[in-house]
Amino acid sequence: MRTALTIAGSDSSGGAGIQADIKTMITNGVYAMSAITALTAQNTTGVQAILNVTPEFLGQELDSVFQDIYPDAVKIGMVSDKDLIHVIAEKLKQYKLVDFDEAMARGTMYRPFEAHAREAACNLFKTQEGM
Repeated sequence: MRTALTIAGSDSSGGAGIQADIKTMITNGVYAMSAITALTAQNTTGVQAILNVTPEFLGQELDSVFQDIYPDAVKIGMVSDKDLIHVIAEKLKQYKLVDFDEAMARGTMYRPFEAHAREAACNLFKTQEGM
């Protein structure tokens, strides 16, 4: 069975983020794993609050996954903090897998992707198309 890791925020309404990624992976016969970058309080009408995880915790999440079940693919979703982006970039260089969520790259997620975080992602992942 193929494996995939999604690195993204949690959507408490289940319509996007980690929850949607996991549903999509399972539907396509992929073993889904996740590393959560942020918790959100949201519903179908909008996002009420976002709480980012710490860079240290995200690093531990990624190490835990990669050291046990190495993913065949990685999907990156909402990461609104540049320090978290640096951790992801460091770990992906170490473990050698990446894809870049176009919604995040274009700043069309729930709230505008913070400029400093988008700039950091562009520099680290070299994905400036559409920015």
